[in-house]
Amino acid sequence: MAASGLTRRDLLAGAAALGGVAGFGGWPAMAQAGAGERLHGLSVFGDLKYPAGFAQFDYVVPDAPKGGVLAMVPSSWAFNQNPQTFNTLNTLILRGDAPVGLHIIFDTLMVRAFDEPDAVYGLVAEGVEISGDRNTYRFFLRPEARWHDGTPLTAADVAFSLNTLKQQGHPLISQTIREMAGARAVGDHEVEVTFTGKQARDLAQTVATLPIISEAYYQTQPFDQTTMQPPLASGPYRVGKFDTGRYIDYDRVEDYWARDLPVVRGQYNFDTLRYEFYRDRDVAFEAFKAGRYFFREEFTSRVWATGYDFPAVGDGRVALATIPDDTPSGAQGWFLNTRLEKFADPRVREALIYAFDFEWTNRTLFYDLYRRSHSYFQNSDMMAEGPPSEAELTLLEPWRGKVPDEVFDAPFAPPVSDGSGQDRKLLRHATKLLKEAGWSIDGGALKNAAGETLTIQFLDNDGSFERVVQPYIRNLKVLGIDASFRVVDASQYQSRLNDFDYDLITRRYSMSPTPGEGIKQFWTSPSATVPGSNNLSGIADPAIDALTDIVINAETRDEQVTAARALDRLLRAGRYWVPHWYKAVHNLAYWDVYDRPEEKPRYARGVVETWWLNADRAAKLGKGA
Repeated sequence: MAASGLTRRDLLAGAAALGGVAGFGGWPAMAQAGAGERLHGLSVFGDLKYPAGFAQFDYVVPDAPKGGVLAMVPSSWAFNQNPQTFNTLNTLILRGDAPVGLHIIFDTLMVRAFDEPDAVYGLVAEGVEISGDRNTYRFFLRPEARWHDGTPLTAADVAFSLNTLKQQGHPLISQTIREMAGARAVGDHEVEVTFTGKQARDLAQTVATLPIISEAYYQTQPFDQTTMQPPLASGPYRVGKFDTGRYIDYDRVEDYWARDLPVVRGQYNFDTLRYEFYRDRDVAFEAFKAGRYFFREEFTSRVWATGYDFPAVGDGRVALATIPDDTPSGAQGWFLNTRLEKFADPRVREALIYAFDFEWTNRTLFYDLYRRSHSYFQNSDMMAEGPPSEAELTLLEPWRGKVPDEVFDAPFAPPVSDGSGQDRKLLRHATKLLKEAGWSIDGGALKNAAGETLTIQFLDNDGSFERVVQPYIRNLKVLGIDASFRVVDASQYQSRLNDFDYDLITRRYSMSPTPGEGIKQFWTSPSATVPGSNNLSGIADPAIDALTDIVINAETRDEQVTAARALDRLLRAGRYWVPHWYKAVHNLAYWDVYDRPEEKPRYARGVVETWWLNADRAAKLGKGA
């Protein structure tokens, strides 16, 4: 259904990845550093935790042992990656279904620090200088950077990568970096990246965290084609064994050129990362119980509440852990395709919100493990509450009369039902809204003036969610709506998603603690028509566009929070989704052969990056070694 919060290497469930790599290091950083001064890191508001010359990130164990296998099922993915199957090893284009985790084979100019909201520090680039007008960034590369074949990684590779990704990369990349004017090599170890002057404040930082690809390799291989040949890369892992659609191994590069750098020390401790692919969640769970793989994040509340009573849990061979998720929960729900005429009226969309009984669903199906989502910025201080503040009103007043009046009052929240599963009061309100929008019952079916029945298809690639959808469908049928649930194979699902060929779709957007350029992919007008974008609802509203620009260009964190709250009011007023639920924790289950730092990084799970194998327990259990 949804991707969890993404790590540096999990460049984000599509655009959430780029939005999650937020931060510019531009305006405030420039004021502190001075034009032309070389910086070792960048952050949106110039507040770096780690000084130049730091030894390692605080959340790692620098001498953690290397070895073993971390075998898991996908819990987050990016770009064209598919959690159920794969048919290409090119993850940087729209075409095809790539395996989850493939981006871990690539290096980037800079990398995230997971205990800061948006800071990045040098990996391939040891430093960066920023011009006085903030439109030119010069990255200084480490001369020791190497591709896996031992050849040098040069400035020409970086320039080729950025220009190619802008011209031919996945839309979640190319659309996000459209205000990058270009990149050019200055000798072998300097890259100059220029911007148009219209860029968001975080765009340079987003560019610095994009994958670097080999110019020499792509002189003989077409970049924009699917392929099962592993590309030449330079990161901490390379593609190992794989069985198409079943599993893929990423093998640690023992002589990885960056292994002793501060931004890498204590990380990437497993010899092999293996992702197992299953089309059915129940089958995947049974495989975990049988020890076919060793780690999973549990997203199904029913299974977490009742499924972990098998013998290996009882005798301690399988460990359970609930760890905090301090990232904004973002928005999860059924996103309505407003490109379709039947969903064009917000009253129809609101009626669909009223037909969903969350309270019954949470109690009966979820064991009361969740809370209802209201906001696109849920679980963060960017969520709007109560009437707008004076600062918010300053941003909203220019749109008075052009946006719903409710924007200037308390933000919309989904109704609370009586928990019966079919709250008559809420359904009567839904019927009233539908009638106002021109729909009426005719022969038991809800029809418009042209006599067309309102039909809704829930599209999915996993039948396990049907138990949640069917009670909702029953309520929709009470309203006269012809609703159905359809499961298609993983490739067809992704294709229809890319082409916006659906009525509504389930998705979770994971937000960055510091929203950046990537959020434009979720709800701004240009992204509404770009195939493969994350604007699933087709939102195209000039007020939302304008507030989004203010959010990502805020001069201070307080100003950004204020602008995000104002934006949240506009988004919620549009009724673009039927909100789901959230929980601010990760529920983890794993065969007890792994150790981890005492504290996780605040803004990531950190499993792939910071955990390691306990060789003694692995030998005892016969797992992971």
